[in-house]
Amino acid sequence: MFELPDLPYAYSALEPFIDEETMRVHLNGHHATYVKNLNEALAGHEEFLKMGLEELLKSLDKVPEEIRTKVKNNAGGHYHHSIFWTMMASPGNSKPHGKLLETINQTFGNLEAFKEQFNYSVLGVFGSGWTWLVLDNGKLSILNTPNQDSPISQGLSPILGLDLWEHAYYLKYKNKRADYIEAWWNVVNWGEAENHFLKSSIS
Repeated sequence: MFELPDLPYAYSALEPFIDEETMRVHLNGHHATYVKNLNEALAGHEEFLKMGLEELLKSLDKVPEEIRTKVKNNAGGHYHHSIFWTMMASPGNSKPHGKLLETINQTFGNLEAFKEQFNYSVLGVFGSGWTWLVLDNGKLSILNTPNQDSPISQGLSPILGLDLWEHAYYLKYKNKRADYIEAWWNVVNWGEAENHFLKSSIS
C-alpha cells in the first residue's frame, strides 16, 4: 500500500510565502486523496502495489486499461507532491550551487535568465498542471505537463517542479498566479534540486 509522507518541516515553515493553512489542506486533503485513490485503484493488483512510484509511472502501459487513467492521475499526483514537499525549504536557507548551477548557467545563460524562462513557461500553463526543470539525456530543459501527467512517464528526470493547481496557492494568492510564482522562488530547496540533478546525471 502506498502511504502519505510526512512533511520534512513544520506546516508553517514556508511562511510568509506559502501559508500554513494551504500546506495543511494541500497535504492532508489533496495529497492524501491521491494516495487513497491510488490504493483503491490498485486493489487486487498486488504486482503494481509492490512497485515504487517511479517504476509504476514508467510502466503505465502494463496497467489494465480499465484502471490506467485513474492510476496515472493518482500515481502522478502522489509522486509529484511527494517530491514537491522536499523541493521547498524555509526561506533564506538555500542557494543554488554546484554542478546544477553550473549547468543552468551553461544552458540558460545565468540563473536569472533561467528564472525568467521558467516563469514565462508557468504563465503559459492553461488550467491545472505543473512546470518542471527536467534532465533529458543529460540536458536541462523546461517542461509543462497538464494535470498530473508525469515527466517520469516520458523518460525524463524531474529536477525542480512547481505545482500550478489552484489548491496550491488559492487560499493566499487567489487568482494571482504570478505572485505565487515569485513567492515560491523564496522557498526553493536548491540543495534538494542539486541532489536530484546529481542522481539523475549518474543514472
